[in-house]
Amino acid sequence: GDDVRAITDELDSIGNTTAAVGKGFAIGSAALTALALFAAYTSAIGANGDTLDLELMNPMVVIGLLIGGGLPFVVAAMTMTSVGKAAGDMVVEIRRQFAEMRGALEKDSSFEGKIDDPTTWPTKIKVGDTVYPDSAACVDISTKAALREMVGPGVVAVVAPVLVGYGLGFDALGGLLAGSLVTGVLMALFMANAGGAWDNAK
Repeated sequence: GDDVRAITDELDSIGNTTAAVGKGFAIGSAALTALALFAAYTSAIGANGDTLDLELMNPMVVIGLLIGGGLPFVVAAMTMTSVGKAAGDMVVEIRRQFAEMRGALEKDSSFEGKIDDPTTWPTKIKVGDTVYPDSAACVDISTKAALREMVGPGVVAVVAPVLVGYGLGFDALGGLLAGSLVTGVLMALFMANAGGAWDNAK
């Protein structure tokens, strides 16, 4: 009843608050890790006898900053696009299962006149050797989509610094690390807060 709904809404709000706090700690730890990586990079360059010029008047540093500043946006866009693709695959599978179940019920005379109301359908409908709804198929689609769609963002995150380092030099790579650190942290804070607000907007 209404009491149960009120309790579950309160629990949902508490869960969202806990998740938001956890995201804050995760973002902070990721920022410190990226900062430590940047410090380790500058130390490694100095240990090899090379000089790292990170002045803004250095064009290579500016190029690296621009590339690094854009990388978090590229990875975030690819990730959100992947979510849409996975959701689309899931919708196709669910519609297919509904069509299979509907086709099976249309052959059963006892459901005549009830087919248009899915709430009257039995919880399990066997079609051939498959029992519907087939939750395992949906889980399989989600798992495969998650693994498949994360290849692209992972490749971008790994390959981009290597290409910049070998193609543009030490200074550009230092700029890339600094640019991705700044925009990545700011984007993470924005997305975490916006997502939390939208989650509770319901």
